[in-house]
Amino acid sequence: MSDFLTHECGIAFIRLRRPLQYYLDVYHTPDFALSRLYTLMHRQRNRGQDGVGVACVKLDAKHGGSYTNRKVAIGREAFAEVFEQILHTHQGLHAQSRHNLKADTLKRHDPFVGELLLGHLRYGTHGSLDLARCHPFVRENNWRTRHLVLAGNFNLANHEELFQQLIGFGQHPCDKTDGVTVMEKIGYFLDDEVQKLYDDAKAHMKGAALSHHIESKLSIPQVLANACRRLDGGYVLAGILGYGAAFIARDPTGIRPVYYYVNDEVIVATSERPPIQVAFGAAWKEIIEIPPAHALFISPTGEYDVQAFMDPYTRRSCSFERIYFSRASDPQIYQE
Repeated sequence: MSDFLTHECGIAFIRLRRPLQYYLDVYHTPDFALSRLYTLMHRQRNRGQDGVGVACVKLDAKHGGSYTNRKVAIGREAFAEVFEQILHTHQGLHAQSRHNLKADTLKRHDPFVGELLLGHLRYGTHGSLDLARCHPFVRENNWRTRHLVLAGNFNLANHEELFQQLIGFGQHPCDKTDGVTVMEKIGYFLDDEVQKLYDDAKAHMKGAALSHHIESKLSIPQVLANACRRLDGGYVLAGILGYGAAFIARDPTGIRPVYYYVNDEVIVATSERPPIQVAFGAAWKEIIEIPPAHALFISPTGEYDVQAFMDPYTRRSCSFERIYFSRASDPQIYQE
């Protein structure tokens, strides 16, 4: 049994694997992804409602428009507030085009119609309660390969060491929160990998061709291996890059739980198994636990792979989180 840990947040991730128009034609609603994200998060409200956030990343967004949108709220009604704000714009736009739903139009005008969605519920048992601490965090950049959206469920024992490491890199951190520190650490090694690819190719390539080259060659497992090497504690990190690549990574001791489910329409990951069963009607055996020191990597084309990015340590799953923050409808939890 591990030591008592005090940051058992909930994560919900959805990646659509078909073109957006497919979901409009088959399900006759633009809400396919958003409604299921709502269910995934609603079923994890036991993991905290004092801070809630949702982010959407759009593939192939037109230049001049945002490809990442984020909504966060704090307080006991944060969950309802976030979705009310999203749906206020959402429903108004869709009412105007109800009889002629076109994915390109909705995607251009609705901030939360997109291919990748990431939700987070904060269980803030330590630290102040303010919007700055709400996940997902966004590290903005005009280069899509350097643009990072990140949410996590973690508790790190060496936060001050990581903060000092950022200073050692030559950075001037403007925030000492755990989430921002981890994001900037991943961002540092992400920038480093992108710069290497840029320097190698810039002599014979430029413009959009150079950007696409970097996107095709960028190694997210290598970025994670470098960024997570000195993280001391339990974590699940869910990240989306601006060009559509994504990852869900688990700590090498397996302290924090995370599960994923895949069919021909979606790739889904959550902190618990039952929410996926409810939202997608998936069988228990179809929902797979990500092993310690492994990550679910998702390509911009919707292909996926689970592979190690570190060497695993002795497994020390947090039994408090596993039992208290889970449900007896999960057969393994029931047996325990």
